[in-house]
Amino acid sequence: MAYDEELADRIRALLGDRPGLTEKKMFGGLAFLIGGNMAVAASGQGGILVRVDPEESYELVTSTPAEPMEMRGRQMAGWLRVDTAHVASDDELAAWVERGWSYAASLPPK
Repeated sequence: MAYDEELADRIRALLGDRPGLTEKKMFGGLAFLIGGNMAVAASGQGGILVRVDPEESYELVTSTPAEPMEMRGRQMAGWLRVDTAHVASDDELAAWVERGWSYAASLPPK
């Protein structure tokens, strides 16, 4: 499954022309990065992937519709998947995009 180009366009519009913003195809989707660190991506499996503080992962999974991202059968702390249905509104998507951007911006550049 290819990533949702409309969803990628919505993310792109929310991020605008922020300094350090780059786009890169990865994980079968389109990732948006700052300083080489992925912040958020339109996932090739549908929905979005969001980079968050690993210390907040459990709380976010229990208090929001986010699920842990799994890669090769392993859950990845600090990486969440949010289904398309839960980012249908601009406000929902903006909240996740800002969360991912804020965390990725706090990391040292690669």
